[in-house]
Amino acid sequence: MTFEEVLPRLKTGEKVIRKGWGGAELYVKLVGQGEHDGENLNPYFLINVQGEGYTMFTPTVCDLLAEDWIIVD
Repeated sequence: MTFEEVLPRLKTGEKVIRKGWGGAELYVKLVGQGEHDGENLNPYFLINVQGEGYTMFTPTVCDLLAEDWIIVD
């Protein structure tokens, strides 16, 4: 799947990953708008990496153009 195909699914709470990564990456998910310390928190992507936990994720151009995205249960 392309990033354009998985983006609507991320918006509904599904988790995705690229087949081509093949490492410790478990999934990417979208965290919706919220609030932190009384201020608005804009939506952002998180990636869960085995043994490291969550970190913010910004797709690269290669990620955006890739066609190996899959949905993760």
